[in-house]
Amino acid sequence: MALADEIKAARKEIVSDSYDMSIGEIINLYKNEEIKIHPAFQRLFRWDDTRKTRFIESLLLGIPVPPIFVYQDEDGIWELIDGLQRLSTIFQFVDVLRGPRREELGTLVLSGTNFLPALAGKRWEPSTPESDDGIGQAQQLELKRARLRVEILKKESDVQAKFELFQRLNTGGAGLTQQEVRNCVAVMLNKDFFDWLVSASNAPDFLNTTNQTEAALDAQAGVELALRFVSFRNVPYEPGLDVHEYLDKALPKLATGTTFNQAAEDATFKKTFAILNAALGTKAFKRWDGEEFRGSFLMSVYEVLATGVSKNIAAISAMNEAQRNDFILSRAKSLWDNEIFRANSGAGVRGTTRLVKLLPMAEEFLRP
Repeated sequence: MALADEIKAARKEIVSDSYDMSIGEIINLYKNEEIKIHPAFQRLFRWDDTRKTRFIESLLLGIPVPPIFVYQDEDGIWELIDGLQRLSTIFQFVDVLRGPRREELGTLVLSGTNFLPALAGKRWEPSTPESDDGIGQAQQLELKRARLRVEILKKESDVQAKFELFQRLNTGGAGLTQQEVRNCVAVMLNKDFFDWLVSASNAPDFLNTTNQTEAALDAQAGVELALRFVSFRNVPYEPGLDVHEYLDKALPKLATGTTFNQAAEDATFKKTFAILNAALGTKAFKRWDGEEFRGSFLMSVYEVLATGVSKNIAAISAMNEAQRNDFILSRAKSLWDNEIFRANSGAGVRGTTRLVKLLPMAEEFLRP
């Protein structure tokens, strides 16, 4: 298909509209639950008070700000796609923010800026009737009358367009990791699947074997590892795809596909990591140096051992405990003597090359 034809076809998949709306109108839509921010998305509201103050200052001074993007569902409700930091700042400041973050964040108290040093200590309403720490009615009205551009992806658009738009607008924004963006897409696609991924990533055997740092846990690395596990088992890797591109494509197939058996995958997931934990514990995905397992978690080891054990789960489970533990331990050690693994697991090996070589060998390598 020629480029012009591809552009024409893609445009048909996206039906959009846009409005300039006052902040007051947007606040009322939020109060009436006509703008929806899913809790899984809300947890990513992470601007500090300085950035929040600068945004409120921009509104008060009439400085142009970027548009927000929403998706209009079948009932006409707007689902926020991009603009979480800005809208949540407004809602927190005017004290209408809902959800678990409301109590955690409390009242937004502004700090002084170069242009408006008198903003220091100001809030939406005075803290007491006698206090002068409110911004005042004139400034409240000024802020309510400030306008935001709202870009609307209409319900007639191809459903995949919503997820594509969400990923493009949010990847790299406000410090979101690629997995945090995928989490929000998973919620949009299938909340039950998202909840299962989170539950799987919190399973004790999984947590112990992957031995993640607090920073990794906070960045949702465990959810990404769980997603990798089920993706490698159910969605063939396409050579040439970056691993994150592969996961971005695998997620919708798993969350909305009719062939993914969540109950069966849950059982396999639990058995796999119970077996690995019993045999290796926190050493499961570390380097064997000939004497002991050392260092930190290695993705290449995870890809081979977790995938390989899961692909042979019936045969490995049929062993008695001692045989099973000895088998897993010997495989984990001998992995470092495997020519294919050694050639494709070093720091200089690209993820695309690693996956093409290691995923096919995993099942055979862990076959009893």
